[in-house]
Amino acid sequence: MFGRAPKKSDNTRYYEVLGVPKTASQEDLKKAYRKAAIKNHPDKGGDPEKFKELAQAYEVLSDPEKREIYDQYGEDALKEGMGGGGGGHNPFDIFESFFGGSPFGGGGSSRGRRQRRGDDVIHPLKVSLEDLYNGTSKKLSLSRNVICQKCSGKGSKSGASAKCSGCQGSGMKVTIRQLGPGMIQQMQHACNDCKGTGETINDKDRCPKCKGEKVVQEKKVLEVVVEKGMQNGQKITFPGEADEAPDTVTGDIVFVLQQKEHPKFKRKADDLFYEHTLSLTEALCGFQFVLTHLDNRQLLIKSNPGEVVKPDQFKAINDEGMPMYQRPFMKGKLYIHFSVDFPDSLTPDQCKALEAVLPPKPGAQMTDMELDECEETTLHDVNIEEEMRRKQAQAQEAYEEDDDPHGGGAQRVQCAQQ
Repeated sequence: MFGRAPKKSDNTRYYEVLGVPKTASQEDLKKAYRKAAIKNHPDKGGDPEKFKELAQAYEVLSDPEKREIYDQYGEDALKEGMGGGGGGHNPFDIFESFFGGSPFGGGGSSRGRRQRRGDDVIHPLKVSLEDLYNGTSKKLSLSRNVICQKCSGKGSKSGASAKCSGCQGSGMKVTIRQLGPGMIQQMQHACNDCKGTGETINDKDRCPKCKGEKVVQEKKVLEVVVEKGMQNGQKITFPGEADEAPDTVTGDIVFVLQQKEHPKFKRKADDLFYEHTLSLTEALCGFQFVLTHLDNRQLLIKSNPGEVVKPDQFKAINDEGMPMYQRPFMKGKLYIHFSVDFPDSLTPDQCKALEAVLPPKPGAQMTDMELDECEETTLHDVNIEEEMRRKQAQAQEAYEEDDDPHGGGAQRVQCAQQ
């Protein structure tokens, strides 16, 4: 098959190049090549000849047939054509076939290089509780970048471009900063010369429409459909409608719903809460009122005969809450929270009239002798929150005076006495 057997020659150099013994497994060869190839890649400032040598060594030793010939007869046998040769392949092709694309963004063939995904564009969309209850649609006009049709995203009239000399085509630059003795910080950032594209375009050859930017702006109107029962914070996505860029998978436009506060209704999941204040007469003797719902329906709300409503009491109406998302014919509950507005004072006649119909007062059962043994007190109106804040401030001031190491508290007392 191979003709005459060649004479023996050096069959250890490729192993030395990769830094592995002759007994190395295929997995050992892969690990060694991966580490050395990344370290010596020209885009990272490595030696091109060393990088080529590594690729050649790995190409031979990773092929069982070529490795067997190399182990028996050395490099000369491969150079003479036994097993397909040892140096005819582009080292960048070997690197990219191993890694699935250069991690440095440049150098060699673009075969197998994966397209990066563009960023998503997030827009907040303010909606009312009525919008979420009834459903709505909103048309929004947005500007975005699209691939220039005149140059098909090449940026030039001829379609030609040159590798950026500032970053060697990688689109990235590495800056090293000395932080201290023996300490450095390495930072990677997009190349300013080519704006991270890795290539430059001659000024005379720039596309007249996009001026070499490869993209142009266009306005687009999107209709955002807000479905019944959607929640605050829910996302509505338009796939592939974000900014376009060459060799990039276009990202999405995402609208995030932000519900505005409602003056009457509060929402919790699929339930609604409504605040209503009753007069004391309504709470004791019955009430009825009209509630205007989020879809403008008029609901008649009334108490049962003889029912007394207590302050801070809740009552519920089934199937009058929020529509359930994607099941709009099913609804949660509507809870009504009642508060009772008490009168500031009553006349003696009013008190007598109420005492005639209400249960007797507990204090009325005490004898005069029992009352004489009690000490009378006086009640004062007070804002309890303001009172607690004042007491807390006084306590904090006293604590700081006790904790003053310079006797500041004593000095203040002395000054006050003078």
